Amino acid sequence: MNTGFSRRLESLSAQRPVTVLGAAVIDVIADAYALPWRGCDIELKQQGVNIGGCALNIAIALKRLGIDAQNALPVGHGVWADIIRNAMAAQDLHSAVEAETGDNGWCLALVEPDGERTFMSFSGVENQWQQRWLDTLVVPAKSLVYLSGYQLAAPCGELLTRWLEQLHDVTPFIDFGPRFEDIPDALMARIMACKPIVSLNRQEAHIAAACIGADDASLGKAWQKRYGSPLIVRYDKDGAWYYDGENTGHVAAFPATVVDTIGAGDSHAGGTLAGLAAGWGFADAVALGNAVAAWVVSHRGGDCAPTREALLLAHKDI
Repeated sequence: MNTGFSRRLESLSAQRPVTVLGAAVIDVIADAYALPWRGCDIELKQQGVNIGGCALNIAIALKRLGIDAQNALPVGHGVWADIIRNAMAAQDLHSAVEAETGDNGWCLALVEPDGERTFMSFSGVENQWQQRWLDTLVVPAKSLVYLSGYQLAAPCGELLTRWLEQLHDVTPFIDFGPRFEDIPDALMARIMACKPIVSLNRQEAHIAAACIGADDASLGKAWQKRYGSPLIVRYDKDGAWYYDGENTGHVAAFPATVVDTIGAGDSHAGGTLAGLAAGWGFADAVALGNAVAAWVVSHRGGDCAPTREALLLAHKDI
């Protein structure tokens, strides 16, 4: 499935506009020999303090792949916001949304020896969306519009859904993450009526299958019957499946030595969005998502997406 990957990657260029809407936060990343249990006292080893958040990780991935995007990532005023603003500026990334007051959120990410991560998050301005912020955004026809389940499940979810419903001739791309079950049924119905491309990991797909009365093996077919909306299911080292009406397929994973899995789903979304923005079909776009995710899990932190040149060098024989 990945035959000709390097040739396609060399010609990657945006044919469709992209808007990335969501969170920029701080990730405080620490190694943990085990997850905490009630009443325990464990020693952590700090890896670093990185910029993160689903939308920011995606914005970084797109930028490094040479795809320009309108980034709507609220940045406030405070210790965390200052770090985010300076780090974004250093990468020539800028947000179309400035919060008048309040700081950005942060997350403690615990990484176990096998690379699995557990998040404990504190919300900030990224979950305090206001109509006037949305009114400043210009979203042209044919745009790809990324949203995260973290914002859609927050109190601002209703506002963001109403904004999405008012856009014309766009393709939403939504990664619900672990918030799939937290979105009220009525709001989920409205979101899915917008016919988004939805990306889920293995665990999330299991939850989604149960929610719509299917088993894991029949999720793709049941999803198409229920929503008539494209679905991508990421199975990490086992590749990814995509379902779009009658168009269904499996895309093999790229080899990776897992260091930590922070940002794996975000980077996959960033790579897939880049491919879709370039006008690629689902199989090729998901293959690019697989390649970017494989790179990210092989490096520390979620903000380490590769440049197009680095990917070309890593996969020059594919």
